[in-house]
Order: sequence, then structure tokens, then C-alpha cells
Amino acid sequence: MSVHDQAAAAAVKLAMAADGALVGLALAYIAVRSIFMFKAKSSALHKINDAPSLRVSDLRSLISLSSESNVNSDQSDDDGKLVIIRGTVEAKSAVEGNWKSLRANILSAHESAEKGVILQRTQTCIYNEWRGFFGWTGDLRSIFPRYWKEQDSSSLRMVPFVVVEAGRWPQPEYVNVNMDGSRHPLPLVTVYHHLQPVNATPLTFLQALFGHPYPVGVLDEEKILPLGKDITAVGVCSSKDGIFEIKSCKDLPYFLSDMTKDQMLVDLAFKTKVLLWSGVVLGSFAVGVLGYAAVRNWNRWKERRHHRQVQQQNASASNEADSQVSADEETGDVPDGQLCVICLMRRRRSAFVPCGHLVCCQRCALSVERDLAPKCPVCRQSIHSSVMIYDS
Repeated sequence: MSVHDQAAAAAVKLAMAADGALVGLALAYIAVRSIFMFKAKSSALHKINDAPSLRVSDLRSLISLSSESNVNSDQSDDDGKLVIIRGTVEAKSAVEGNWKSLRANILSAHESAEKGVILQRTQTCIYNEWRGFFGWTGDLRSIFPRYWKEQDSSSLRMVPFVVVEAGRWPQPEYVNVNMDGSRHPLPLVTVYHHLQPVNATPLTFLQALFGHPYPVGVLDEEKILPLGKDITAVGVCSSKDGIFEIKSCKDLPYFLSDMTKDQMLVDLAFKTKVLLWSGVVLGSFAVGVLGYAAVRNWNRWKERRHHRQVQQQNASASNEADSQVSADEETGDVPDGQLCVICLMRRRRSAFVPCGHLVCCQRCALSVERDLAPKCPVCRQSIHSSVMIYDS
């Protein structure tokens, strides 16, 4: 049996331990996580649905109205307002009129020379998975995560950029995009993708022979956020010295996206339904599996307790029977036709019920009764007890 088969067999045994209780706990954990994720997605759905979707030029009126309402209600607006802005990506230096630093504040892809404000370069080294002639080392490594099969190095650069209203030049209004603390996925565009094979060497042959991973190719990728790309910014917008700034909201799954507000709502509604039903279905399965495991283990515990009680009773009965055995039975002065068929040492004293065969001594009869499926040693009929037989 290979290492994969042994690992699979061990996983199955572990999963079925305690009549599937571990599987039930795992399903319950996944169900609880699904419910919590459903609540988060549902909250994000309501927030995005209630957030106003507007153009950059409409921000000033919205923020001013919000500020006036906060002043009338004696509230501060330091946290800003959640909005959805659809606009075009532009370098910050272009809208500020700082032409001296314009070229320095725009990134250019190394291979395609396309312009953008975010540049991500990724180099992935792909390894072969052949086990070799001594492949047990490859089996052991395959148990670990996939970083044995590929390793990558990534670099991300960005310059200050803004969102402007598309089709208007010069842009009188713009929104600074604050990327600090944002871990949301970015709507990057792949501008370069090249897979370069690695030539084999004598060291490669030795690595393959002993099952060690060896590189077979290097994948180079470049992704950028290009200038002029239409994006949707979802976040908290605030105004400082007349300049608007939007930053990400940790409670929302989107920040910069290619999707519109309607597409976001459809996507979130689908995810919330999937999470809700998966939580309900997995939770039902978990309750069923845990209930089955609890009943099975409870019955098994009662059977073990009953078996211990029977053993204790049989042991006490055996001690009493041993004290009643005559001296000629213990000394071995017994005719051959009356010897126990099991031990061949003591006199036949016990008859099995219901078959009635008198073929065992009291001690061996009690040992036969202790079996899980007791049977007569002569006729192999199932028995449930034995009776002590006396000569007079």
C-alpha cells in the first residue's frame, strides 16, 4: 500500500471514529461558518443597496447636504459617508496640474510599456511532480500543501491616483483613492504573460531519479490598473479642505471593481442564498450525524456496562461453583467418558440451555457463556445459559 492509500485509510478511520462524531463536528463547524458569512454578506448587501450611486460631480452636493444635516443634529461627520462612485482612473498629478512630476507619477509596464497607476509583477517557478524511481520521497512531500509544486515572487507598485468623471476635460472634480489598509482584490488587467521552459541539466536528472521536485518552467506575468479604465469605487467618502477622498470599508467585499452597483447586488444576493442554504443543509446533516453518533455511543456504553455486570455475576457464580466442586474433580480422578470436552481435566457438571448437552465443567461452561455469541461446543446451537447438574 502506497503512502497515499495509507493516508486515505487513516483519514477514513479518523473520520469514522466515534461513529462519525468527528464528521458531524466538522459539518457543524462549516455550517456555523456559513451562517456567520451569510450574516456578513447580508449586511454588506443592505449597505450597498442603501448607498447612493452617483457621479463625481454630484459628490459636493451630497457631502454638503450630509454636513448640514449633521450640524443641525449636533453630530460630526469625521467618518464620512458610504457612497458608490463610477468613474475613470487617472493619475493624481494629471488633475492637480503638476506637469513637472507627471512622468514620475505614472508607472509603465516593463514588457508592454502600457501606462498605469498600479503595477504588479509575478514570477512563478513551476516544479514537476514525477516521483522518480525512489518515489517514496515524492509521496511524503505530496501530503504537504501545494507550495512544493510552485513557488512565486510578487512585487506591487502603485502611485497616487484619483477617480474622475468620464468624458469631461479638464476634470473640475475628482476623488482621491486612499489604498491604505485595503486588502480587497484589485481590477487589474494582464498585459504580459509568458511561460519560459527551463533547460534540463545533469542535476535535474538526479533530482528526478530520487523523486525531488525540479523546475520545468518560469511564468512571468504583469498586471496593471491602466489609465482611463472605468471602475466603481465603493467606500467611505469624506471631504477635507474641499478635496474628496474615498477609502475602503472593511465590512464590504468590494472597494475597486469592474462591476456596477446592480451587478454587485446580484452577485451578493446569489452568494447570500448559497451561504444560507449551505448552512441550513450542512447544519441539518450535522445534527443528524451527531444525533446518530450520540445514540450509537449511548447504546454501546449501555451494552458495555451490561456486559461488565454479566461478567461480574458470572465471576461470582464461577467462584461459587468452584467451591462446590468435589475433591475428586479437582484431583483429576475422573473417568475418561466424563471429562470436560474443553479442558479435559474436570468432570462434566453443566448442561447447556436449550440444547441440553452435558459436555463441560462449570468453569468452561461459564467461559463459553461469556462469548459474544455463545454456542454449544457439540451441536453449535446458540445457548443463553447453563445449568449445574448434580449426581444426587
